[in-house]
Amino acid sequence: MRIFRGLPAHASQPIALTIGNFDGVHRGHQAMLGRLCEAAEDLRLPPAVLTFDPHPREFFAPTSAPPRLLRLRQKLELFRALGVAQTYIARFDATLAALSPAAFIEDMLVRRLNAQWVLVGDDFRFGKARAGNIAVMRDHAATFSVEGMRTVVVGEDRASSTAVREALAAGDLARAEALLGRPFAISGRVAHGEKLGRKLGFPTANIELPQRPPLSGIFAVRVRGLGGVPRTGVASLGVRPTIKADARPLLEVFVFDFDENIYGRRVSVEFVHKLRDEEKYGDLATLTRQIETDVAQAREFFATARA
Repeated sequence: MRIFRGLPAHASQPIALTIGNFDGVHRGHQAMLGRLCEAAEDLRLPPAVLTFDPHPREFFAPTSAPPRLLRLRQKLELFRALGVAQTYIARFDATLAALSPAAFIEDMLVRRLNAQWVLVGDDFRFGKARAGNIAVMRDHAATFSVEGMRTVVVGEDRASSTAVREALAAGDLARAEALLGRPFAISGRVAHGEKLGRKLGFPTANIELPQRPPLSGIFAVRVRGLGGVPRTGVASLGVRPTIKADARPLLEVFVFDFDENIYGRRVSVEFVHKLRDEEKYGDLATLTRQIETDVAQAREFFATARA
């Protein structure tokens, strides 16, 4: 997959295009990307995605924007796996936010991207003050065709990034997995930490989080990237209130039956089952006893799941 950070001044070839933030790349997004690739094959055009970074809600309201479900790299990896040939990452800034719907279509879709076929969701909004919708796009689509994608329903839920966030915040990992079509995961490189876990007898792989995560607590997890098969473990995701005040969120993973130097290794941590919420303890001895309990419960969960 070719990745373009920014849009060219003029398109070099026509494309089939879909547009969106695609946070989570949930089952609704997957259906959309599947339809994109199907139409692109019929039209003999490369299937392409136009997405935005930062998320528009992060630009307009950075302190109240919802947490991201995926890092940009994870999102791009999923695009590639789903057959996307080209991804254009447009920086969402004041200039882009000020474009009228007509200017967005003429400048970005026609001149810069040469979109011949465009797929958008039925609730898609674009342009200044979100004034554009699918009807507006069709009215201005002199050189390309527009198709609308219906909502995908999973059980009783509309597949949406909001529904995934709600499930994760409630600790309902099974519902989140159903909406995503895979376990929720956080990927990143293992970084050096304060080595406190090792002192307590539970050395952890630490993954720093650039943004606020959509869930918190103590979890049974699977870790990919440490060999040919995933490894099980227990993870703490949160601000570690027993250790320090006003700390940034951190993901700490104790991998069962594993003792290798993995600093700098890129891993993916899948959240399988929530054990409990994060708590503050009076001293490290109490925290250590609770970690022992968490480890035992996570081991029992995986042993039961395999039975």
